[in-house]
Amino acid sequence: MDSFSSPSSGSSPQFSANEFRDQLKTQLAQAYAEEFLETLRVKCFDKCITKPGSSLSGSESSCISRCMERYIEATSIVSRALFKTPH
Repeated sequence: MDSFSSPSSGSSPQFSANEFRDQLKTQLAQAYAEEFLETLRVKCFDKCITKPGSSLSGSESSCISRCMERYIEATSIVSRALFKTPH
């Protein structure tokens, strides 16, 4: 029997369905956030950093800031549209 089926006398932790769901949601949110940040980093780096060096120029820094802001805003708009509940 697994630890989700019924209580056991073993030392494995017991999770309720709600605890398991909450833990899964947390892990999925963390994975999504990590993937989002990696995508953002790659896209903005590729767009803004044309000649990598030991520091960012002012224009590179501004470009990265604007790129990140636009990407986050666009993702937010798409998310709202996808998860909008019909009235």
